[in-house]
Amino acid sequence: MPVTLIDDPRLTQSASRNIRKTVLANGLLVLTESMPHLRSVSMGAWIGSGSRDEAAAVNGISHFVEHMVFKGTTSRSAQQIAREVDTIGGNLDAFTGKEMVCFNIKVLDENVAPALDVLADLVLHPTFTPEELAREQGVILEEIKMDEDNPDYLVHEVWTQNFWKGDALGRPILGTEKTVSSFNQQIVFDFYAGRFTPGNMVFSAAGNLEHDAFVAQVEREFSSLATNVAAAMQRVEAPKATPHITLKRKKSLEQVQFCLGVPAPPVNDARRYGVYLLNTMLGGGMSSRLFQTIREDQGLAYSIYSEMNPFRDTGSLCVYAGTSVDKTQKVLQLTLQELRRLKEEAVSDVELKRAKDQLKSNMVIGLESSGSRMANLARQQMYFGRFFGVDEIMEEIEAVTTADVQQLAQELFQPETIALTLLGNLGTMKIEREDLAC
Repeated sequence: MPVTLIDDPRLTQSASRNIRKTVLANGLLVLTESMPHLRSVSMGAWIGSGSRDEAAAVNGISHFVEHMVFKGTTSRSAQQIAREVDTIGGNLDAFTGKEMVCFNIKVLDENVAPALDVLADLVLHPTFTPEELAREQGVILEEIKMDEDNPDYLVHEVWTQNFWKGDALGRPILGTEKTVSSFNQQIVFDFYAGRFTPGNMVFSAAGNLEHDAFVAQVEREFSSLATNVAAAMQRVEAPKATPHITLKRKKSLEQVQFCLGVPAPPVNDARRYGVYLLNTMLGGGMSSRLFQTIREDQGLAYSIYSEMNPFRDTGSLCVYAGTSVDKTQKVLQLTLQELRRLKEEAVSDVELKRAKDQLKSNMVIGLESSGSRMANLARQQMYFGRFFGVDEIMEEIEAVTTADVQQLAQELFQPETIALTLLGNLGTMKIEREDLAC
């Protein structure tokens, strides 16, 4: 019998969120959030491992399996899957990340049963036929080539591979031409059997649904998923970041792509809201320091921003810009100048309040759809094992002080930890470590 976990007070910290949690007999965790004012339901099967949990020889296998489950099951062809989803007006999708894979569908509340049937069939009964496998290898090899032709993507990829050098976290989610070409049916089935297990999966749903009735439907579909005790994921230690200066010359590019970053705290760090606010003020919007200085005041770049990339045990904070080769040095100097200012001068109360209002607004607006709530449920369970109400998050954000932000800047922006990648027609440009003083 399934066990419903509804007595945990942390599930009901925010009156605006009706979250419930049930563990099925086979160990599959089912999460729901009732949103009766909607007419939609979003549901997703989340696999708790991604590209960083792959062996080097099968880099890209998580993404490959994500593609392959759409190519046919024991009872449906790929065309039948597409037709059934279109018939109920559903939006079926999937993605692969560094630490998870998700298969999800969004439908009207009246079509939950057929949508769940299709989603479960994809996840539980893929066939991985050799013919489809060979065809999809060709598709993904083209996807790899397409991304390599995208300079924005490529500079981040080069930066990441050198920053987490020698570790799976630095390897590409798509894999490489060599690894993807090596996949065969046995490799795919072995990987699938080891990862698609109840203990490595969370099923989440949000929208106009009733928890007990929905859990009963999930149990009917997923009860055949057998517990695999031997399949417990082995987590490796967090990789050490590698400071680097990488100049990748590509004469065909009109712009120089610029990526500068430092190590940052993991996703569940107690100081995470301070880091989010620091990132917001640095390059998180049109009023941010980098945007105002480099784009608005100096006119040196069209695209300039900073971003957080937090993982379960580590993270990074990166600045990206695209500029012409003759302006690259100036963009670098101004970026380092803004890092230095955040270390040396406390931000004003007005600037911090603006960042707090922006961050709170983004978080609340980001939870307005059934799809975002469904994803939020799964991510909080996988990273925190608990759920945060909106009020609790707002309080955490408000508690951050100007002194907290300055201390974080002093800890994070160390010249010796900076990693820089430049991609483009660089000519004879050289960057030395002493050029990265901040």
